[in-house]
Amino acid sequence: MKRILIPFLSVACLVLMWNIYSQHADSKTDVFHYKHSVVGDNSAVANIVKELAHHQELRQIALVTKQTPYGIHLTYKDIETEQVEQEIKETILFNATYLFVLVDNVDQITFTFPDYTFTVTRDKLDGWYNKQLSTIKQESDVKKLLQRHLKSENKINQFFAD
Repeated sequence: MKRILIPFLSVACLVLMWNIYSQHADSKTDVFHYKHSVVGDNSAVANIVKELAHHQELRQIALVTKQTPYGIHLTYKDIETEQVEQEIKETILFNATYLFVLVDNVDQITFTFPDYTFTVTRDKLDGWYNKQLSTIKQESDVKKLLQRHLKSENKINQFFAD
């Protein structure tokens, strides 16, 4: 009986510890608890950006809070990939989408890469999605929206052509 009980308890403890770790890890990456943040809350904006695409290449975050339009300026170092321009476009759309969903008063976001700078306004991105991003309440809805719109290279390029 002891021979069976000790391995069983060991496995049960490991499963319990893994479960606790998984719940803790999930809560750390849940950016939606920053919903309704404002541009002036630099720690909330920084914590959101740390969870977004290519956060490891982020060099600087600057917040424009003195007068409208309120904004966020994100500066990145080089992104190492074969299709750099397309990856940058997808990163801009992905990150801007999350920021416009989560940060209530941000009007525009400027993304600066070594050879590329682009400013996205809330109105333009809302129009591209044909949806007011601030009304999204769940991360699963953001993911579905991104999946539908980022699957087409033509659709992505259309946003940047306007």
